[in-house]
Amino acid sequence: MSDPDNEAEAALKEFVADAGGERIDQWLAARLGPDLSRSRIQALIREGAVSVNGAPVAEPKRKLTTGDRIVLAMPEPEPAAPEGEDIPLDILFEDDDLVVVNKPAGLVVHPGAGNWTGTLVNALIHHCGASLSGIGGVRRPGIVHRLDKDTSGVLVVAKNDRTHRALSEAFADHGRTGDLERAYDALVWGSPARVTGTVDAPLGRSGTDRTRQAVVRETAADARRAVTHFTILERFGEKPDATAMASLVECRLETGRTHQIRVHMAHIGHPLLGDQEYGKAFFTKANKLEEPLGSLVRAFPRQALHARLLAFRHPTTDALMRFEAPHPVDLAELLDAFRRWDLKTKGGNT
Repeated sequence: MSDPDNEAEAALKEFVADAGGERIDQWLAARLGPDLSRSRIQALIREGAVSVNGAPVAEPKRKLTTGDRIVLAMPEPEPAAPEGEDIPLDILFEDDDLVVVNKPAGLVVHPGAGNWTGTLVNALIHHCGASLSGIGGVRRPGIVHRLDKDTSGVLVVAKNDRTHRALSEAFADHGRTGDLERAYDALVWGSPARVTGTVDAPLGRSGTDRTRQAVVRETAADARRAVTHFTILERFGEKPDATAMASLVECRLETGRTHQIRVHMAHIGHPLLGDQEYGKAFFTKANKLEEPLGSLVRAFPRQALHARLLAFRHPTTDALMRFEAPHPVDLAELLDAFRRWDLKTKGGNT
């Protein structure tokens, strides 16, 4: 049986100030980082978890004097507000710092309005709750990036504050100065005029539907820079003028905005198959396809988007981590059907 006194003692961190005149929150942040952020230290001070020379400190801006004895009583992480649920997970990698999963389509990442249960967070709390050291003082997984509910593919989640902060910074940088790499496969209507290209168009909330994103003017109040690089991988039903009925396109993000790939591809006239928000006007194109392909396209229940590749530098080991997830069954079957149809239209054998 554990001894509460010993547990409390083990949670104490003691220091002696080696210089005077510095704010206590700044001084502690310099010595505890990257394990605790300054905002987390400020919260602990206001909660009475820090004392100087035996007296509790109430203000993060309290100035230190050389020789002050500082004690930080680290509380145990609070239980996560969402409850763990036994939801199957496809784990690609896991260690003490992070977990990488292949998220299936249909699984919401984080609890929210209309989806308080049955999410990836609920599944992770059940799967690895005991190994979570707390994000912001709460025993929960740290969501670094998200995938839409109906987008499948690779996603990394942090288990502690230090990893969460490091990965969040890497994703915010979008690989400009580091090793972050993300590639998505999208099945789109038609075919872009060029094999490779870039969509550089700011995104903001739609003026007609506030739940949707739209390309907006740079001067719009909520305009956020958004850049997507694309490469055509395959064309289906290609004609001599390089147009096609549909194309498999690889998209790489220079920025990470909500629905970015979906909005950008629709903006250039090539929305994703199955996208009921940004490609609804193209649904009748399925009627031009012979059966059974036409029926498969009409019945496809989601946007045809898959986060195939994710690479990043491990915050603790500095190892370059690289993960690829194969196309899920529904997308693989749809692509195979397009390939068979394409071969048939070119006079090949099926």
